[in-house]
Amino acid sequence: MSNQDQQPPWGKKHKPQTPEEIVAQLINKLQDFFSEKKTPPPTGDDRETPPSSSSPFTNVGKLLAIILVIVVFQGVYSSFFKIAPSEVGVILRLGEYSRTTPSGLHFKIPYVDKLFKVDVENIRKEEFGFRSRFPGQQTSIEKRGYDMESLMLTADKNVINVAWIVQYKVADPYAFLFKVSDVIQAIRDMSESVTRRIVGNMDFDYVLSNRDLLAASVKLELQSQLDGLFPKGMSGVSIGTVQFQDINPPDQVKPAFNEVNEADQDMKRMVNEAEENYNRVIPKAGGDAKKMVEEAYGYQAQRINNAKGETQRFLDILKEYKTAPEVTRKRIYLETMKDILPGVQSVYVIDKNQQAPLPLLNITSAGGLKKTPAVELK
Repeated sequence: MSNQDQQPPWGKKHKPQTPEEIVAQLINKLQDFFSEKKTPPPTGDDRETPPSSSSPFTNVGKLLAIILVIVVFQGVYSSFFKIAPSEVGVILRLGEYSRTTPSGLHFKIPYVDKLFKVDVENIRKEEFGFRSRFPGQQTSIEKRGYDMESLMLTADKNVINVAWIVQYKVADPYAFLFKVSDVIQAIRDMSESVTRRIVGNMDFDYVLSNRDLLAASVKLELQSQLDGLFPKGMSGVSIGTVQFQDINPPDQVKPAFNEVNEADQDMKRMVNEAEENYNRVIPKAGGDAKKMVEEAYGYQAQRINNAKGETQRFLDILKEYKTAPEVTRKRIYLETMKDILPGVQSVYVIDKNQQAPLPLLNITSAGGLKKTPAVELK
């Protein structure tokens, strides 16, 4: 039995096994669909069959059908969209705001809704007075050609070079997209205007030494002006930080400025040294003066108290003497001898009738001749 006899009555099906075969089969079907001639059915004779006549609108109808299929397929495909975690989607329906979608998978009406994706988590920045080249590990800064942004005039009519950064995020995606035609240019213009005005109201030295305070003032006023420029605060951005990167005098006057700065530093150093000497000497002198005054007051009080005590003692003795003279006199004599005798080394008794006592040798002393005090005892 031949292979033809083994086939089923409904014929043998050739199923494609690879994607290449599927694509080739699809191309063949499309070619057959657009072909103008159809293969005539097989006949017994070899006569040539005349080409079949077809309508001129047949191919156009087929083309429109294909376009319709493509449009439908594209519409179904575009109905579903995905929003990244750091983004939100703003959908306009026939040109009018419809809704804001969070991150995730969502559906929209094809050919009616239009989607705009806005990154609301990324921190954007604008640089003034310089530009960052090759951001990353090998970031370089280019300042040449940006002097018009950084040169400013201070209140004391000095020229200063200020470079700063404004960082911001998208707060209202719809306002960010449609309420301001050019948000970046608006931020740049207003930031430069606010910074120039604040720096122009300050002295040169104050700007150099208070960059943090100036940055905070610029941030608050810039946000206030952005919100007040549009109705209901529809600027669409939120200012994060304002940082002053570099504050220096222009290159042309840097040598003179350094000399003035050095002189100013020397003056401040000498003033500080003088104040230190003043704080060390003046309080010490004041303390010594107060000490002398207090000692004088103490000595005064001591002398007065001693005088009063001696006076009172004398009056008391006088009162006792008037009452008992002999007893008081003997008591005074004994008290006096009690104080004197402990310091006397030798006691000699001399006849009271002798007119001129002779000096005696102090044989107990190693110093030779020495007068020994004599005490007359009655």
